[in-house]
Amino acid sequence: MTKIFARFLKDESGATAIEYGLIAALISVALITGATTLGNALNTQFSDLSTKMDTANGKY
Repeated sequence: MTKIFARFLKDESGATAIEYGLIAALISVALITGATTLGNALNTQFSDLSTKMDTANGKY
């Protein structure tokens, strides 16, 4: 019984899967953060452009 338990403690195949899962989670959090930041920047840019176009349209 102790040999089975010792072999179970030395088995690291599950640890590798957990590490890959953590890396995937970190990458997905980074992508979501980047997409949110980019989306906010684009929203601001298009709002400014829309305001400028409305102002230009009112002049003519």
